[in-house]
Amino acid sequence: MTHEHDPSDARDGAPVLPHDDFRCGTVALAGRPNVGKSTLLNALIGFRLSIVSPRPQTTRHRILGINTTEAGQILYVDTPGLHRGAKRAMNRSLNRAARSAISDVDVAVQVIEAGRWTDEDEAVYAALGEQDTPRLLAINKVDLSKDKGALLPFVAKLAETHAFDEIHYVSALKEKGLAELEKAILARLPVQPPIYGEDEVTDRSERFLAAEMVREQLMLRLDQELPYATTVEIEQFSDRPDGVAEIHAVIWVERDGQKAIVIGQGGAQLKAIGSAARRHMERLFERKVFLKLWVKVREGWVDDESMLKKFGYTD
Repeated sequence: MTHEHDPSDARDGAPVLPHDDFRCGTVALAGRPNVGKSTLLNALIGFRLSIVSPRPQTTRHRILGINTTEAGQILYVDTPGLHRGAKRAMNRSLNRAARSAISDVDVAVQVIEAGRWTDEDEAVYAALGEQDTPRLLAINKVDLSKDKGALLPFVAKLAETHAFDEIHYVSALKEKGLAELEKAILARLPVQPPIYGEDEVTDRSERFLAAEMVREQLMLRLDQELPYATTVEIEQFSDRPDGVAEIHAVIWVERDGQKAIVIGQGGAQLKAIGSAARRHMERLFERKVFLKLWVKVREGWVDDESMLKKFGYTD
């Protein structure tokens, strides 16, 4: 997908011409759920690509975000959070997708939450250790740490027991520490020409991104576990002669009671979900959008491998 960037973006100036030291490669952003990988991806590419919510496991797919500068082209891969207790087929699919995404990259960046190192963080570290690639540690959410000094012994202990090439303090939300992290990544990428055009921001289609925009609203607006029982399928995506993108999407749930909640009293919830998703699509796609939503029930889809494949949950 290509996109017109803000005029202040360096990518919108003179064409980026590869030079003798131009670097290009893939970088995995890996971590347990809810450490801020998607927010970090969006901040690093300067574009709101990956959907974000406060809930763990918001990211269900491998998302490629492309950042091209005069120095090089970094292909960031946002991965689903690696997690334990993957009892359902969906959770196992997310773990497979995460492991697949980190298996063939030039640099791995493990993202953790400032001051916290859990068993799941340790599992991510072990998974990254299976690959012979440089490993950087990005300690995210440092803006939330009231006592910055308390981080020093935490980091010192981590550095003693874990082999990271470099450790970086960042705030994805406040966009702090990102230039230093990017510089460290670029230094470890191979010298080679760019793979994508300088105006491309992802390899994902508008159809895929439209489904993600709807799912983001489900994650933000529905209570408790209900968002995890939902997925979105785009049945139609076409550009009308008047320049409007017409999109028909189905929200799948597991039970009739869930369908009623998604629709809401008098259809109010579904209307709110659709309106918010449409506004995000119009900004992303840079044209008017006509969005039609339906809610359908498919019992047990979260545990049905064939349905997961149908909905795009593959490695």
